[in-house]
Amino acid sequence: MQRLQRLELDELWAFIGKKQKRVTADDDATNGDVWTWVAIDATTKLVPSFMTGKRDAATADAFIKDLAARLRNRVQVTTDGLRTYIAPIAEAFGTAGVDYAQLHKTYEAETTGPGRYSPPKVTATTKTPVFGFPVEQLVSTSYVERQNLTMRMGIRRFTRLTNAHSKKLENHGAAVALHFAHYNLVRIHQTIRCTPAMAAGVTSTVWSMDELLDASLARMESP
Repeated sequence: MQRLQRLELDELWAFIGKKQKRVTADDDATNGDVWTWVAIDATTKLVPSFMTGKRDAATADAFIKDLAARLRNRVQVTTDGLRTYIAPIAEAFGTAGVDYAQLHKTYEAETTGPGRYSPPKVTATTKTPVFGFPVEQLVSTSYVERQNLTMRMGIRRFTRLTNAHSKKLENHGAAVALHFAHYNLVRIHQTIRCTPAMAAGVTSTVWSMDELLDASLARMESP
């Protein structure tokens, strides 16, 4: 397997059942906001780790531990300015074992009226080293933000302003897992002209949908 060198991390919002502001004490505890935490390698475009859950310290800790367990070499990591990342990265990688920086973005004030669903424009960015010696020119979240768009286009339940949202957390998690399995193993990435799994040396061939579904069913049936 090719060593992953430069990872970008981010979180993508969705909701289960109903939006958070409509959740009541009588609702299932899984209802409301749900976040998909994603790591992507900027070179191979492989997604080595993802996790669905709340945007809290417990989910951040589990996500970073899973990511660190899949790596065998020192990497450079970039996240947004969410401080919840800092402690888990320090614990999982060690402050001397990772080159980590945060990219802080400043946005213009949101407009009201027509067009209010458009994302606000970025007015300034600040690159802040946290641990190690991150290369400033490589501090970026562009690839993981593009992956967020890929998720919204490829997973119907992430489409905004529709009734296609997930009704159960397990269904939501299954859809996300199937998306990333297809993305890593089946879909040929335009810029690297192969699948991310092939670029990273995980496999030497493009998987078929039959192979993907067979592997998924075998995993479900295993004890």
